[in-house]
Amino acid sequence: MWCEGLLRCGKSCRLRWINYLRADVKRGNITPQEEEIIVKLHAVLGNR
Repeated sequence: MWCEGLLRCGKSCRLRWINYLRADVKRGNITPQEEEIIVKLHAVLGNR
């Protein structure tokens, strides 16, 4: 199934919704504190 007239299938539409269109997902620059949290979590969890 194609959507948006842009030759996107259902899966890519869902991924676009999850990654780009949700209002609760923060975008843009991160603070130094947020970067520190990310680095620490990556050290513990790796690339999951």
